[in-house]
Amino acid sequence: MRLPLLALLAKEPAHGYELKQALEQTFGAAYPQPNIGQIYVTLGRLEKNGLIKGQDIDQSNRPNKRVYEITDAGREELAAWFAEPTEGPRVRDEFFMKLVLAPGAGGSDRLALINTQRRHYLNVMRGLSRLAAQDRDNRVAQLLIEGAMLHLQADLDWLERCQEELD
Repeated sequence: MRLPLLALLAKEPAHGYELKQALEQTFGAAYPQPNIGQIYVTLGRLEKNGLIKGQDIDQSNRPNKRVYEITDAGREELAAWFAEPTEGPRVRDEFFMKLVLAPGAGGSDRLALINTQRRHYLNVMRGLSRLAAQDRDNRVAQLLIEGAMLHLQADLDWLERCQEELD
């Protein structure tokens, strides 16, 4: 959460609820809705670490709000994040560990594990299809959903391969 918040603050100063709304509007229903408490805790940590600075703004008929802006150190942190590649393939896959270890440990048989995982992936894909239908006008959300669907399809193909090889 900290780096996406820094990215939003690099665009313009904002308070917590504005950042929550920006995340929701940018990523749509496909992205898990951010918790406002988590946002404010993260903003507090970012400020403590010198990556943002906050300023209290007086409001006449409401409680004061705190508006945050990114610092030079925050811009450096953000530039480093943008420059780094993200995590690659999952070599330490929990499902694969279950698949290999369960039969020897007296757990479920491999075919049952594969079928359970396959059903799970298909249910997730159906849910993503429903989200895509709800958020047709948000191109960012559509790309996020499409990426998730492609990953799930690859996971389904991999399950087929595991079933062929381990049976």
